[in-house]
Amino acid sequence: MLFSILLLIHFAAFAIYVGYLGLLWPTRGAGPRSKAGLVLGITILVTGVLMVMLKYPNINYYKVVPKTVAFLIVTVINGIFAEKDLSKAAYYALIGLTLGAACIAIFH
Repeated sequence: MLFSILLLIHFAAFAIYVGYLGLLWPTRGAGPRSKAGLVLGITILVTGVLMVMLKYPNINYYKVVPKTVAFLIVTVINGIFAEKDLSKAAYYALIGLTLGAACIAIFH
């Protein structure tokens, strides 16, 4: 039951984060931002780590490690640009890392 709740929170945070990036699309991240990106990135990282802890040692490391690294980088980028507008390179990196993590999660 706890794993299912964490998975639901993890998925919801991921979906909201993708929507958040979509809202920034017209300005490519140069418009006004909030702390939502950083909070969602941390939520995704924490719920992911907790789910791994619950399933240990039966973990698909080939999926977990790249996804964790991708969202660690996403969190760092959001932390660096927390007080200023995203550069286009940072915005595209966030989209690429986020969609890459989604593809890793979906495909076997």
